[in-house]
Amino acid sequence: MSTQSAAAPSAPRRAHPLAEGLRDGLPIGLGYLAVAFSLGIAARQAGLNAVQGFMASLLSVASAGEYAGFTLIAAQASYAEIALGTLVTNARYLLMSTALSQRFSQDTSLAKRIGVGLGVTDELFGLAIATPRVEPFYQYGAMLSSIPLWCIGTSAGIVAGELLPARVVTALSVSLFGMFLAVIMPAARTDRVVRICVLASFVASYAATHLIPLTMAWSSGTRIIVLTVIIAAAAALIRPVDAEGDDAA
Repeated sequence: MSTQSAAAPSAPRRAHPLAEGLRDGLPIGLGYLAVAFSLGIAARQAGLNAVQGFMASLLSVASAGEYAGFTLIAAQASYAEIALGTLVTNARYLLMSTALSQRFSQDTSLAKRIGVGLGVTDELFGLAIATPRVEPFYQYGAMLSSIPLWCIGTSAGIVAGELLPARVVTALSVSLFGMFLAVIMPAARTDRVVRICVLASFVASYAATHLIPLTMAWSSGTRIIVLTVIIAAAAALIRPVDAEGDDAA
């Protein structure tokens, strides 16, 4: 009786990291498209056209940072205030980029590291840390399928703001505030420190704008920057977070 050795089944061929990144980044991009549309309404109210809004989203890629920038532009803040305001708002990306750099292989070039760092967002950072090791081309793929949709969404919001009636534009502008509430409310419900910071921000903003003579004389851009730094620093000093991400005792 003759026997034939069965060939061992070959392992499935893994797709190129760039293709995997394109696939995994697309759902994020679709979410970006909807969120950026509301951001485009804010950009339009700040006086930006569709091309300017597209470039702002392409160069910043940060919802909170862009909204802070558009708010400061609408308030006719100085260039220094706009730069400092967006720097403070986007400071967390410095920490995310540092964390990602520790997950690269040792032979990853500086150019590839910088390329990934230019497109770090909250969602893409979460996508990266879910993988055993960060592949630069995987991140590039995720960026290519998500960031363009973010930029297109911003431009679409600006175009819609120019075509729709003023009442509709005003109603749509409220959706951006709803987005931020959707971000902070779940954390505020479960984390007492976040809840206190949110309430302190509301109270301090009202007081600085309407009750305190010194801060009432400041521009809105300066108030935003100062309050952000003070409240964030106070929270970090009073309730620091340890290396594992838990509140320190």
